[in-house]
Amino acid sequence: MRGAAGERASAGGAGATLLDVRALSVSVETASGRVRVVDDVSFSIPRGRALALVGESGCGKTMTALSIVGLLPEPGVRVESGRVLFDGLDLASLDDAAMRRVRGRRIGFVFQEPAAALDPVRSCGDQVAEAVRAHERVPAREAWRRAVEALRDAGVPAPERRARAYPHELSGGLRQRAVIAASLVAHPELLIADEPTASLDVTIQVQIVDLLSRLRRERSLSLLLITHDLALAAEAADEVAVMYAGRIVESGPVARVFEAPRHPYTLGLLEAAPAAAGEGPLRAIPGTVPAPGELSAGCRFAPRCFLREDICVREEPPLEAGPDPSRAARCWFSDRVAAPAPRTPR
Repeated sequence: MRGAAGERASAGGAGATLLDVRALSVSVETASGRVRVVDDVSFSIPRGRALALVGESGCGKTMTALSIVGLLPEPGVRVESGRVLFDGLDLASLDDAAMRRVRGRRIGFVFQEPAAALDPVRSCGDQVAEAVRAHERVPAREAWRRAVEALRDAGVPAPERRARAYPHELSGGLRQRAVIAASLVAHPELLIADEPTASLDVTIQVQIVDLLSRLRRERSLSLLLITHDLALAAEAADEVAVMYAGRIVESGPVARVFEAPRHPYTLGLLEAAPAAAGEGPLRAIPGTVPAPGELSAGCRFAPRCFLREDICVREEPPLEAGPDPSRAARCWFSDRVAAPAPRTPR
């Protein structure tokens, strides 16, 4: 499984591939030159399946998501190389007008902070209706009707009344539901959700996870979930790709990866996550994610790794399959990574 073609995480299962990201690299302009924040990342998602991209803040997850839909912040950030194929269409080759026809209509995007994603001086219903009229020539009354229906589908109570409310008049959970309604009102085939529960309390987080799971089932929706919450990944995704310092370091079926990780970073994330009572204290991963341009010569995780040996400092390991071909890990000693007890995040 060596090389760009093999370094791929796939949300496996039946169904044709809908999203195929191939050797994607994104760079940022800094005072000392361009540095990569996403480095040779590949993964694929079949129709109707869900892939969670997980890791600490600063690992490149959001940049990966934004690059797929052509929303990288300007200036200074650009796709350096790679391809993004959506249903066979190369998104990286599209001009702005063609990209707008795909974004919103065929690919929905849920941003991290719902308050920032909504216009504070327009009603929530107007903003959901705008998502309809941006892609279809329909009368304003029909767009409004569909906006109210989308809010209802997103679990907003009394949607006719809430559609006339402004964002500041809604709770954080209802604002997030309005954002989800806007992203799904055009019935896209793929939803990219960037930390959809990050700003919500635990009870509302559970409701949003249940909502996404229900909408996936009802619409045969594919999902790319960006999160640092392993419990959310375990609940909502079929596959997981663990990202560190711009690279995917482990991938595979979410249950197998979390039960028996093959990369020390994955193990560290699991041991730092809330676990079932009686499984011991949480363990913090020492150190921090390196800043772009400050990477070590060998394995990027080596400075924080309890398995580190000389080869780890000298050479970066490839992303390779192990005994289970559905899984891959970027570690010289993946066979020595073992959790003291299986942990499924909650």
